[in-house]
Amino acid sequence: MISEAEAVVMEVLWLHEPRSAEEILAEVGPTQGWQEGTVKSLLNRLLKKKAVQAARDGRRYLYSARLTREQYVSQQSKGLLDRLFGGRVAPLVAHFSEQRKLSKRDIAELRKLLEELDDEQR
Repeated sequence: MISEAEAVVMEVLWLHEPRSAEEILAEVGPTQGWQEGTVKSLLNRLLKKKAVQAARDGRRYLYSARLTREQYVSQQSKGLLDRLFGGRVAPLVAHFSEQRKLSKRDIAELRKLLEELDDEQR
């Protein structure tokens, strides 16, 4: 499982890769308040998790994502559903509905999705 801090590094790589640790630091350091050691630690953790790969480029390493953004989103959404809603989507939608967090557009999109799913199962 990738932490929120690691996800910040992954977002940089998903947008443009390969990147050096210094390039990643230049992009996220100011907004996150991170130093070089923090970025390198996060990259090492991501390497151990096999979410990124490193290739030597002279005296530095260039990092690329091995885990796609789609794989990450899938893992995160499954984890959220499993942890909070017993792996079921309906209670998640019900929760948002009860909290008045669904706009008319959201409801229309959900209806369309349900119709498409229903058509596929016929």
